[in-house]
Amino acid sequence: MNMQDNSAQIIEQLNDKILMQEQQIAELNAKVKWYEEQYRLSRQKQFGTSSEKTTPEQINLFNEAEDIVDPEIKEPDIETITYERKKKQPGQKADKLKDLPVEVIEYRLLEHEQVCPCCQGSLHEMSTQIRQEIKVIPAQVKVVQHVQYIYSCRQCEKENITTPIIKAQMPNPILPGSLASPSILAYIMDQKYTNSMPLYRQEQQLSRLGIELSRQTMANWVLNVADPWLKIIYDRLHVELLDRDILHADETTLQVLKEPGRSAETKSYMWLYRTGRDGPPIVLYEYQTTRASKHPDRFLSGFKGYLQTDGYSAYGKLTGITLVGCWAHARRKFTEALKALPAAQKDKPVAASVGLEYCNRLFAIERQLKDVSDKERYDKRLEKSKPLLDEFYIWLKKQKQQTLPKSTFGQAITYCLNQWDCLNSFLLDGRLEIDNNRAERSIKPFVIGRKNWLFTNTPRGARGSAIIYSVIETAKENNLKPYNYMFYLFEQLPNVDTGDQAAIDRLLPWSDTLPEECGMPQENITSSSS
Repeated sequence: MNMQDNSAQIIEQLNDKILMQEQQIAELNAKVKWYEEQYRLSRQKQFGTSSEKTTPEQINLFNEAEDIVDPEIKEPDIETITYERKKKQPGQKADKLKDLPVEVIEYRLLEHEQVCPCCQGSLHEMSTQIRQEIKVIPAQVKVVQHVQYIYSCRQCEKENITTPIIKAQMPNPILPGSLASPSILAYIMDQKYTNSMPLYRQEQQLSRLGIELSRQTMANWVLNVADPWLKIIYDRLHVELLDRDILHADETTLQVLKEPGRSAETKSYMWLYRTGRDGPPIVLYEYQTTRASKHPDRFLSGFKGYLQTDGYSAYGKLTGITLVGCWAHARRKFTEALKALPAAQKDKPVAASVGLEYCNRLFAIERQLKDVSDKERYDKRLEKSKPLLDEFYIWLKKQKQQTLPKSTFGQAITYCLNQWDCLNSFLLDGRLEIDNNRAERSIKPFVIGRKNWLFTNTPRGARGSAIIYSVIETAKENNLKPYNYMFYLFEQLPNVDTGDQAAIDRLLPWSDTLPEECGMPQENITSSSS
């Protein structure tokens, strides 16, 4: 080999080494960029706002003002002071109090005081002046004795061998042989599962009211009422749920300390299934040890229809259903991509802003269609949303070719493309929703409660909690007061034929035979739904 060939070989080897090093540098730069994104995201999650609202500065890439303008929407009356606020309507204070019972305290002059200081003549009542206050009566504890009278016949006692014994009718207790009443059971459950107050704090609160009731006793009461009594309602709600054709699902973690064959640190799961926008709402929780697809497959056995989820792969293994994706999750990915950018780039028109704006335009269309019929919503989506989705898909495919897959922006693109068929499913039926926020709102009470009591001791406790949360959240969704509704259930369930479906149906949260006091005041319903 001559010197020229040797030099050429050395140059070729050096070029290969340079190319390899350049590739390594590019890979390391990509890793550094990814780590920087993750660092900025973690800092933002720790110290930044959790809101996903888009700032006005971002809403300009598609001339959204022209796209979403609706001249038929009336503006609220605005009263300008040093800032803008909604004008107060007359009588608002009275409206807030109109459904509360009224206690009247009158202040009159005594008869000997009804004398005119000027002429010493008699005074007469010319008018009244009223001041209204809200009075709160704290919880009170007392003992209720149920005295059942027993009767016999004196004539039969004298003349017959046997004497009939007749007892006055007395309602059956919810927990025989226990001090538990419907009211205290409803109170304990309402405090724990509606107000997220752990039993140890209730133990302290009840002690201050003069009753020594241990948390262990309360825990036994709660579990013994959850199953079998509330499970009767839960099982009936489950049957009703499966009869619907649109459902939402979600899941969250739960720590159960004493599970056979598992360490205390092992994650368990609380699954959520709930109905959509039509029909009386139903919200059901189910405790399971894992996040495997076999759990929703078993719970939803017999269901045929649309299931809206967050894109978790386990739902994709279910058969006989149509999966509907969640655009809120897709939008969240682009929001995270923007948050992961360096501060100098966040206000610039980067590609992540374009992806976020596509999502925002879809949600803007949905806000316009909020109050229309299902048929009109279906037609308008095909007219407005479908062309936008087609345009978005072309943009996503183009961006994928020039974006690092592991970057936060790349993950947003990959999520949308992998979920594309499911994300487009909301076009199939006007009753479907663009996101799975309905399920996320329903699982939030459990997540908030979990922050207060942190873990469940046993699987039985987790199953009991799932049943109780289901009854309470379904009651709330049907505009019932949880305490009043459970009080009524605990009075009725021991005294009805639980094998009679019609009798159980009369106890369901949407039954028109429920007492009036179980329902929320009408204006509270209006304000919570608006």
